[in-house]
Amino acid sequence: MPEKANTVRRSGCPVSIALDVFGDKWSLLIVRDLMVKGFRQYKEFLGSGEGIATNILADRLKKLEAAGIVQAEADESDARKLNYRLTEKGIDLAPVLLELLVWSARHEQTGVPCGVIAEMAKDREGLLKEVRRRWEQRDPTPVLPWLERRK
Repeated sequence: MPEKANTVRRSGCPVSIALDVFGDKWSLLIVRDLMVKGFRQYKEFLGSGEGIATNILADRLKKLEAAGIVQAEADESDARKLNYRLTEKGIDLAPVLLELLVWSARHEQTGVPCGVIAEMAKDREGLLKEVRRRWEQRDPTPVLPWLERRK
């Protein structure tokens, strides 16, 4: 994909460019909440338990939207509310998030049960296929219950 004319990059390194787009913890946690937890609305992100401030959340949602990772849509039942949804560019981050989950659980103390991580690691392709299916079908059901049923 061509670089935007007004974008200044430190280097042409793909890792550096990716980190410029979503390299702060809040952006990846928002993507995680959309992808794994099925969150759609601003108030859900605020209540995620991560402690994000309202100004940071608003800023990151705008940045993710400007980067083409999320899109905002009017809620069908109340047009005053916005629902956020990953774009195709955003859902393509699923393998990255999965590997971060597995890596972190393997090397750090986390709150995720070992069995859940083992299931994720054992069937990466199945999990990624399910995440993409939920995205395509606009299914906001969190992914973790799907993992639990597969044991």
